[in-house]
Amino acid sequence: METHNRLGLRTISLILFLTLTKSLSSTAFDVSEYEDWESVDTADSILSYGSELGDMEENEWQMVQTKGNQFVVNDQPFYVNGFNTYWLMVFAADESTRGKVTEVFKHASSVGMSVCRTWAFNDGQWRALQKSPSVYDEDVFKALDFVVSEARKYKIRLILSLANNWEAYGGKAQYVKWGNAAGLNLTSDDEFFSHPSLRSYYKAHAKTVLNRVNTFTNITYKEDPTIFAWELMNEPRCTSDSSGDVLQDWIKEMAFYVKSIDPKHLVEIGLEGFYGPSTPQKYQFNPNSYAQEVGTDFIRNHQVLGVDFASVHIYPDSWISQSIADSHLPFIKSWMEAHIEDAEKYLGMPVVFAEFGVSAKAPGYNSTYRDNLINTVYKTILNSTKKGGSGAGSLVWQLFPDGTDYMDDGYSIVLSKSPSTSSIISLQSTRLALFNSLCSKKCRWGCKKRNELEKVLIHDEL
Repeated sequence: METHNRLGLRTISLILFLTLTKSLSSTAFDVSEYEDWESVDTADSILSYGSELGDMEENEWQMVQTKGNQFVVNDQPFYVNGFNTYWLMVFAADESTRGKVTEVFKHASSVGMSVCRTWAFNDGQWRALQKSPSVYDEDVFKALDFVVSEARKYKIRLILSLANNWEAYGGKAQYVKWGNAAGLNLTSDDEFFSHPSLRSYYKAHAKTVLNRVNTFTNITYKEDPTIFAWELMNEPRCTSDSSGDVLQDWIKEMAFYVKSIDPKHLVEIGLEGFYGPSTPQKYQFNPNSYAQEVGTDFIRNHQVLGVDFASVHIYPDSWISQSIADSHLPFIKSWMEAHIEDAEKYLGMPVVFAEFGVSAKAPGYNSTYRDNLINTVYKTILNSTKKGGSGAGSLVWQLFPDGTDYMDDGYSIVLSKSPSTSSIISLQSTRLALFNSLCSKKCRWGCKKRNELEKVLIHDEL
């Protein structure tokens, strides 16, 4: 095992147990109501955690898969507590900032986070990965190699996004610029989704990334379990076609294409979760009326062959009102519960809440509100987890190391400066780690261990 400042697998059980009991003692949770709290079975199950993980150590770094509505690794449930840090590749491309990549993974690992979502694209911009269609900067590609290899050292898996809907880091607008430079006479950025030449540009990029051989590990990306999943695009929207047909056709083609190259890894779309024309009865859950007109369609889009799990984003301070409002937290709960139910009833797949957060620039913001928002997301995940439901995890937007304030979009969380938030994140990781290790899929959620976990982990206050 690599020697980093993270807890050893065989000793983590005791630390987790002490952390958990300390946190429970500070809440309204009454341990005495469970007569067998000190029973041999319960104590043995918790204290044998390190032993079980030690046995798993050699086998744990396998591909993440889905089994019904859950993620599994080595046939063991894998619930996700993770984060976004989109700029890792660009920072790794410069020796003066490369250390910040290591810092992010080190800090995330220290609070038990297991998945990071980041960009595997930078199109035609400063420090571009893809300078023009199928023309790459090898130094920047080596930076992405470093990100993947460093994540593996810290036992953090990556969701790698392949393109951007927005202009940052190039996005679909850059593909249109490339098309026009080639004489295509394109008039809308949404032609990214429909024009055959732009589709071929995208597919060529996907193929190049998936077939990349990491210069640090010598492992081909499509063979590397460090990669949790491929994301087709960050927040795709096709506002020129509110019917959703154009985007649906693009998703079908690209999900199939990615799977044809790499059938081993999971694929997700990158959607925000808005309900569209195929389910008008669901419009009531959208944050605003505009959401149903952006060309996305949560249920229909995720029924595409080759899509393995659903993604949803959560931004009430952008979607409902910029000012912090009493309506925001209830919206988050209903938004999440609606998508968890849909993932169970209609999709039969896990759902990850792949971006959520609140901007410190929002009027009325304070750190207590941010903690309440994070708690609301985590509690909703746990309410699904304890039932073996589709709520498979969440990724906070976004984790920053010290000294990167100039990159802050308002949503950054610096753990060293946010002790209360760090504690909340760590506790969620602890709970999900216990579920992952003690609730074998073979139990089918009806075993004695499940009952023990409910006693230890689930209570009214987080």
